[in-house]
Amino acid sequence: MALPLFPQLARDYMTKVDGLLITGGAFDIDPALYGEQTRHPSVTLRPRRTRAESAFLAEAMVRGLPVLGICGGMQLMAVALGGTLIQHLPDTLPNALPHEQPNPRDEASHAVEIMPGTLLARIAQERTQAAVNSAHHQAVRDAGRGRVNAVAEDGVIEGVEDPTQEFFLGVQWHPEFGIDPVDKALFRAFIKAAGEQG
Repeated sequence: MALPLFPQLARDYMTKVDGLLITGGAFDIDPALYGEQTRHPSVTLRPRRTRAESAFLAEAMVRGLPVLGICGGMQLMAVALGGTLIQHLPDTLPNALPHEQPNPRDEASHAVEIMPGTLLARIAQERTQAAVNSAHHQAVRDAGRGRVNAVAEDGVIEGVEDPTQEFFLGVQWHPEFGIDPVDKALFRAFIKAAGEQG
């Protein structure tokens, strides 16, 4: 079910779903939401969407619904856990990998290390690496009270989760392209967790 962008109806919407998937998009999280006073010139906002998704996420967390975040969705989850973001990777980490990859999105651009003992590691059946695509200029600086579950070769955080929730997991890459076996496993695990809500 696609959710209309009405944050005031978040409680009603979350009673009708068994899980929440927050996707990314060609926009950024407002730095004011994680306590920063200035905004990098590269930052593009969609305030209405961010307000709505923040409300949906807060209500899903209260209800303990399974949440899967992709790219910007993962960043919003990190902020909800008290984390902060790097506003523009090339300025902050000039030696970082090209996280806005030049090759097609249906190809991998780098690998991530999957952190042991995490929900992501269990979903990946204890695989220690995954090949991922990359389409972001921002990244999680710190995960707040969340747990980092994946890190790129250059040290950039590529996944977060909340160990206090049954299924609250976000990844920086786009698993919908199905590049690595971990991608399909993520969706299977999310659907299974949502199915257990009924």
